[in-house]
Amino acid sequence: MSIDPTLLDDLEWRGLVAHSTDRDALRAALAEDSVRYYVGFDPTAPSLHMGNLLQIVTAMRLQRAGHTPFVLVGGSTGMIGDPRDSGERTLNTVETVSDWVQRIRSQVEPFLDFDGANGATMVNNLDWTENVSAIDFLRDIGKHFPVNRMLARDVVRNRLDDGISYTEFSYILLQSMDYLHLHRAHGVTLQLGGSDQWGNITGGVELVRRADGARVHAFVTPLITKADGTKYGKSEGGALWLDPEMLSPYAFYQFWLNVEDEKVGELLRAFTFLDHARIEELEALHAEKPFLRAGQKALAEEMTSLVHGADETARIQAASAALFGGGEMRELSPDTLGAALRETGVLQVRGEQGLPSVVDLLVETGLAKSRGDARRTVGEGGAYLNNVRVEDPEHVPGADDLLGGTWLVLRKGKKSFKGVEVV
Repeated sequence: MSIDPTLLDDLEWRGLVAHSTDRDALRAALAEDSVRYYVGFDPTAPSLHMGNLLQIVTAMRLQRAGHTPFVLVGGSTGMIGDPRDSGERTLNTVETVSDWVQRIRSQVEPFLDFDGANGATMVNNLDWTENVSAIDFLRDIGKHFPVNRMLARDVVRNRLDDGISYTEFSYILLQSMDYLHLHRAHGVTLQLGGSDQWGNITGGVELVRRADGARVHAFVTPLITKADGTKYGKSEGGALWLDPEMLSPYAFYQFWLNVEDEKVGELLRAFTFLDHARIEELEALHAEKPFLRAGQKALAEEMTSLVHGADETARIQAASAALFGGGEMRELSPDTLGAALRETGVLQVRGEQGLPSVVDLLVETGLAKSRGDARRTVGEGGAYLNNVRVEDPEHVPGADDLLGGTWLVLRKGKKSFKGVEVV
């Protein structure tokens, strides 16, 4: 595969280089030959999330530009955990970490090409750390780390008053050892990661220099934050997980669809593979007519298709259209419909003794304040059952009304709707 000499320019245009080692040397290395690079993921949860996705996408950009990825899943570092400002981590069991390693490997694999001249390689740092003795670790790795430099790290300095264990204090040695091993065993000369890892990453760069006298490179992406400066990657139910069992594809799509206007351009540049001209076109349209939400729609479609597939994106878009009266609900799969409705709040009713009337359901779902309010809504033509206007306030839904044998969709007006799950 030929090398794209404009890669670093593209990364900078997309705002993906927050810090780097010598920028000119990095530019020259990326333009001259296929660079072997690595990105690491610690299994501190059973799924990757939005912050990890930025690293995956950036790794994809480098591979598409002709460079060779090594994806490291931290079977050993995951048993320690990177120190956090918030306090000491709870250590997970060996069995839990092993399970999460496999989950994360399977999540990352679909994003990269593992064949061809610059095919990706998956590695686990437990393979080269579990048999290293404490004496060898201290002599071969610890010898190269001045304690005053380690104490100067922000996260360590912030934890000194409340206390930090030697376990977390020494995490930087383990991660740095990864770079040294991959450099020696595979010729890796570049590491990328998030800006919160800059101290650990430069520790690896320095270890390679001190131990082997070699010059290697690194860069980190910026922390993606909301318009108010707080961390991104949180949905109403928690982290923006990539695992569809932990966050439905519908909720994932809705997250991107609802990002703030101020962040649309930044997220389009950082996360999508749309070219410069298309992104600038969307930014201009968004600036002129933000109410069209063209940037958010493109962002949601691109990211959901990347993570969950184009077919799933099409199902989600069909569900969204149907919920707002623009499509046929009976054509939706029960899973897609259920995922969409659960994001709005679901009323569960038992069907053994028959279902409540539409008026009662409007009240119980909160779409109407009282039975009188519900009757007025029906009388004014503003109540819908499965997108069909309700004419009779005493209408009782039957088995034929159940979508997928389980669901009813009540809508008041154009935009307020709730799901009813018959159990």
